[in-house]
Order: sequence, then C-alpha cells, then structure tokens
Amino acid sequence: MSSEEGKLFVGGLNFNTDEQALEDHFSSFGPISEVVVVKDGETQRSRGFGFITFTNPEHASDAMRAMDGGSLDGRQIHVDHAGKSARGSRGGAFGAHGRGRSYSRGGGD
Repeated sequence: MSSEEGKLFVGGLNFNTDEQALEDHFSSFGPISEVVVVKDGETQRSRGFGFITFTNPEHASDAMRAMDGGSLDGRQIHVDHAGKSARGSRGGAFGAHGRGRSYSRGGGD
C-alpha cells in the first residue's frame, strides 16, 4: 500500500523521453523504486505518459508539487498522484481529446 502512496502519474511526456531521463529528472526528490514510461504494445513507442514510484510517499508529494506544470525535454508535464480518480481512471485522460472524434482513418461511417 505504501508503494501506491508514493506513485505518481506523469503526463505530457515528450515521446522521446525514456525511463532514464524521467528518473534523472525526479531523482533529486528522493529514492525511486520504479520508473515506467508506458509504451504502445504494437509499436513500442511512448504513449506520452508514465509512472514514478518513490520509496517515501512524502518525497512523491514534494516532487508532485515542484514538478507539476514544469518542463521536461521541451514539454510541459502534468504530475499527480497515480491513485487519484479525479480525471476518471478508465480512459478519463483522453476524454478532453477523444470525445466525439474518430482517430481511425478507415473507410467506416
């Protein structure tokens, strides 16, 4: 449970940002136990977000306050506690961008 308390969601990542760059950017706040940049299952390209787990939840909170809205690899990033459901944990992150739009370029309706 304590690892979940120390887990942060990081969104808005540059597609070239990897785990090492993410860890380097956040490591000044304290020891990190895990860094994941989420990748597309087929292309293995970054999906533009990831997770960082600090060994101490207080370090995670400090990092969130300091880094939310900051810049990493030329992009403004959004940092929040991973367990928060304010945006909706089931696809809510795409709600503002994907609702009412079709991203497929097939010959459908």
